[in-house]
Amino acid sequence: MILSQAGDQALLVDRDGKQFILKLDPTKELQTHRGVLRHQDLIGIPWGSSVTSHTGVKYLLFQPTLRDLLLHIKRSSQIIFPKDLGYILLRLSVRPGARVLEAGTGSGALTCALAWSVGPEGHVYSYDRRADMQDLARRNLERIGLLDRVTLRLADISEGIEETDIPSLFLDLPHPEDYLKQAHAALRNGGVLGAILPTSNQVSRFLGALPAHHFGHPEVCELLLRFYKPVAERLRPADRMVAHTGYLIFASSVSPQEPISDAG
Repeated sequence: MILSQAGDQALLVDRDGKQFILKLDPTKELQTHRGVLRHQDLIGIPWGSSVTSHTGVKYLLFQPTLRDLLLHIKRSSQIIFPKDLGYILLRLSVRPGARVLEAGTGSGALTCALAWSVGPEGHVYSYDRRADMQDLARRNLERIGLLDRVTLRLADISEGIEETDIPSLFLDLPHPEDYLKQAHAALRNGGVLGAILPTSNQVSRFLGALPAHHFGHPEVCELLLRFYKPVAERLRPADRMVAHTGYLIFASSVSPQEPISDAG
């Protein structure tokens, strides 16, 4: 049986499904509209237990998943949604011990997912030219306990990328086709390049630029996610769904000696 400990990230869920993410600290308390919960009362009990606020309202205590943590991170820009993150991790073949690079740190949602997946033996390199964005990402990484797995570089990749022989690289930038030369130089031969773009005309420009920069085997997709109301007597789709968030594009780095057709 695993018990909660001081310093753990915790998820509290009330009877209506409202969620609270907190880092357990015996000197603090959580104040909600349904009462106060002392962190001390949440420490040392099994995950999945019920806890009670000072007004008698019950909450369930869980260990948060990566999805829970990412949906609650502080943000000042649009984050990559969990529905897209999972496929990005698979296509980039991100695994324990891997090295991976991203350009466009933003609020750090993808950075956190990459750092979580590479484990303590892997490493993430993240580039952004905005100090305010990287400061926010740094705080989010610290909050989850992943900062030691990430090197944050305050730099514009148009001026080059320090790392080389990288197995996978992701671009979350407005005009990723402008940085294909730098991306190819950083990737190892056969390495995977990924990008996300909101509109089809941007995707067309990106695809058109890939062959000239020695990228082949392209793939374009979008992921739609529909939830259902989890009520046994009247199971049906939820009233809202997370539909289009962005197009995902992937391609492989090819040796400059190899000819590449526009079809990949």
